[in-house]
Amino acid sequence: MARIITSEHQGPVEVKVGNESKWICMCGLSNNKPFCDGSHRSCAGEEASKVYRYENGKRIEVSK
Repeated sequence: MARIITSEHQGPVEVKVGNESKWICMCGLSNNKPFCDGSHRSCAGEEASKVYRYENGKRIEVSK
């Protein structure tokens, strides 16, 4: 089942577990959800007024 998820987050959120940090994906692009794998780096350079989708690691601008 496929889903379209919208998110304006461009980076992970740190969650402390004892003395250890865990990074939770907020951009929706991680292949290791719920954990961050660095895929949010693909969001760099996005324009705030545009909408994008990502397929196979490539950014595609979506017409509104």
